[in-house]
Amino acid sequence: MTKIPSEASRPLGIFDSGIGGLTVANAIHKLMPNESLIYFGDTAHLPYGDKSPEAIKNGRW
Repeated sequence: MTKIPSEASRPLGIFDSGIGGLTVANAIHKLMPNESLIYFGDTAHLPYGDKSPEAIKNGRW
């Protein structure tokens, strides 16, 4: 059985699929300095705005 970490030990995840994600991550860090953050920036496939949800889920670029 997989042990699920308590809410207190789970980091905040930030997925950046375009422009501005680092600015948002920085603002979150300033507001919540004791929180752990995981940042994932997908600059290889941005922007996502012109892609269908199906293409994004299946990684069809």
